[in-house]
Amino acid sequence: MRSPTWVRSLGAVLALQQARETDRKKREALLRQIQRIAHERVMFAPIWEPALLNGVGPRVEEAGLGLIEHHPYSSLDEDLKLKAR
Repeated sequence: MRSPTWVRSLGAVLALQQARETDRKKREALLRQIQRIAHERVMFAPIWEPALLNGVGPRVEEAGLGLIEHHPYSSLDEDLKLKAR
């Protein structure tokens, strides 16, 4: 059962108006208004975020993580220092 207080969004109402409008200039104005409203209401959500998995074992003397500033990975394997046995 639909609620009697159901209300359409402003964009949907304008889209219906422009569909019925026969004057080209008025249709163009309505379409520009719809585009402006859509642009103002757009939401940003990241669709990809890298998950960086880095591990350090007990034999590693200096991990290398964070040695290169603003770089999410460890330094090169050649720079990896292991503990003496």
